[in-house]
Amino acid sequence: MPGGFEGGHGEVLQRAVQRTRLDPSAVGIPAGSRRRVAGLRRKEVAHLSGVSVRTERDHLLRLARRRRRRAKSPSGRPRPEVLRVLDLVAGAPALIMDHRLTVVAGNRLAGLLYGREMPGLNTARHLFLEEAERGLYADSEKCTLDVVGHLRLAVGKFPDDAGLASLIGELAMGSERFRRLWARADVRARAHGRKAYRHPLVGLLELHQENFALPDESGMELLVLSAPAGSPAEDGLRLLGALGSEAGQARPVRNAS
Repeated sequence: MPGGFEGGHGEVLQRAVQRTRLDPSAVGIPAGSRRRVAGLRRKEVAHLSGVSVRTERDHLLRLARRRRRRAKSPSGRPRPEVLRVLDLVAGAPALIMDHRLTVVAGNRLAGLLYGREMPGLNTARHLFLEEAERGLYADSEKCTLDVVGHLRLAVGKFPDDAGLASLIGELAMGSERFRRLWARADVRARAHGRKAYRHPLVGLLELHQENFALPDESGMELLVLSAPAGSPAEDGLRLLGALGSEAGQARPVRNAS
């Protein structure tokens, strides 16, 4: 547009302009209902893009307020009480992750699932850049969408986070798929859902991921990957734990720095 828009306000205005240019009938939405303005309603745009109205609204509000209030990038370590929770989750992989998708700590089964020590593992880098290990994710296409959507939300909330910006630059330089998905500007906030892994030792593990935001404004989340009782996935996790014990694998060292 002439002169361009700047900052978060520009992105909000550009989205509003783009909505008015779309014909509802062109995207399969009946045009019979009365409309006060031309183009698509916000909830229709959100539905077509797979983003909830609330998620989209929250993202746009953060962008619009960016100049007035800059969120400080979270830092620090999980409380010892939170780390003890990992020990209590014995039958499922569990880990604590920050807003950059870097693992801060994980339990024994999480280390066995990923085949490495958990602290310092960045799941976005692991998914997009470490091609040799990408076969671990049975739903890699969906995983990449979720990861990019999460990072989009993180950038909107923490626009001054140099570490986050560096990670996004690294992913963009190293992955053509990341560049394409990032250009779509999709926003996704995933708190739970199916997560499937294809482990080289125990095969397919169809798990349920549940995210719990830690109540201390650290930006960290506790992720638990559980399996339904009596399911093949539960048997697979039990076998994975037994194989790890037989191999003499130690519990992953937590990040104490």
